[in-house]
Parts: sequence; C-alpha cells; structure tokens
Amino acid sequence: MTGGGRGIGRAIVDRLHRDGFNVLTCGRSARPQDLPSDILWVQADVASPADAQEIVARAIERFGGISVLVNNAGVQLEKTVQESSDEDWDRLIGTNCRGVFNMSRAVLPFMAQAGGTIVNLGSTSGFASDGRMALYNASKGFVHALTRSLAVDHGPKVRCNAISPGWIMTEMAEAGFALASDPSRAREDALKRHPVKRFGTPQDVANAVSWLISDEASFMTGQCLVIDGGLLAASPLQPGLT
Repeated sequence: MTGGGRGIGRAIVDRLHRDGFNVLTCGRSARPQDLPSDILWVQADVASPADAQEIVARAIERFGGISVLVNNAGVQLEKTVQESSDEDWDRLIGTNCRGVFNMSRAVLPFMAQAGGTIVNLGSTSGFASDGRMALYNASKGFVHALTRSLAVDHGPKVRCNAISPGWIMTEMAEAGFALASDPSRAREDALKRHPVKRFGTPQDVANAVSWLISDEASFMTGQCLVIDGGLLAASPLQPGLT
C-alpha cells in the first residue's frame, strides 16, 4: 500500500488493517506517529525503481509474500501545460505514473506465482479534465490505461482494477477549491452538482478497495470504478445551478 500516511491512503491502510490484513505502507516522510505499531512503515519514494524493489523486499521479508498491492501515492499540481516546467513533469509523472509502474513491476513476479490483486488510484480527472491541472489529468489517464493492460497481460493470476474518486474531502481537494476566485462559491456550486448532495470521504474509497480485493469481486478486472456521488453522470445544465 503506497502513500498511506494521510488522506485517502491512510483511510485505506486503516480499513485493510481492520479487515485483518498484514499491512505495509510507505511514504517519503517519516513514519506517522499515530500509525498502529504492527503496521510496517517504509520511508521511500515510489518514483525510484530501487525504492520500489526495497518496499516489496521488506514486505516479503516481514510477511512472506504479497497478495494485494494498492497504488495510492500521488501528487497534485495546479498548472497548465504552458506553465509546467521540466521539474514539474519529473515530480508529478514520476510519482503518479512511474510510481504505479515501478510498484506493479516489482510485485508481478511474486503474484504471477501465488496470485494477487492490484488496485490503482485513478481519478475522475482521467475522464473529465479539471482546469489548470494538465499533468495531473494526464497522469490519471495513464493510470486508467495501465490498469487495463495489467489486467489483460497478467490474468488470470492477477486481477487489476482502478478506483476513480471524484471530490473526496482531503487536503488535495481543498487545494483545488482554493484555485477558484471565490472558493466558497466554487465549493457550493460543486456540491449542487452531486446527486447525493455531499462530497466523498476517504472512507468511501477505502470501502471500495476492501470490496475490490475480496472474493466477491473475483469476476471484476480491468475496470475503472468511479466513486463520485454521481458527478459525472449529471449534465451541467441542472436546475438551481444558475
């Protein structure tokens, strides 16, 4: 489980731990102080192939194998293509794309023998582009496409699906609202566009991960499961939005 220090990642870690899994998670920062003691933390950067190999090696050393990989680590950048630098590209694509590739490549030799499940964190931004988030939008399109390739190339031993969250209330979502000239109005407008009339929580995503890795989802692979409160289903021409 990558990127498990906070937000959606931490909610997934807590859910898997509650479900009885042996959990390893990682991040570029030091171990969170409130992480349960029996959860293994590795300080690492998934953009590095060597770090990805080390994460997998540590999991096998501690637990004897790997049955589930959740690729959650990701960063967000609020820039257009013209505004984006080479450093921006390396940072965002390195984590959001290469990180998923590195971790998947590292676990596949073991899952090819014993079987396993991969869940990648995509985004509704991979289907409908958010303004001034060009590299982030593109990175999530990559995640969706790689998910399908992993499922096709490595089944039946390995199932691979993606979860594509919409507006989940995390620090990253708040940063998105902050881009607006009137953040409060932007937040109110976004809420109106959700048929369920609420934003998502990290626990909503964690619940979906729990299901996707279970036997109940054994016939599901190569899919991008959208969890967005109906946002993408609704036309922008909705009563009460003007």
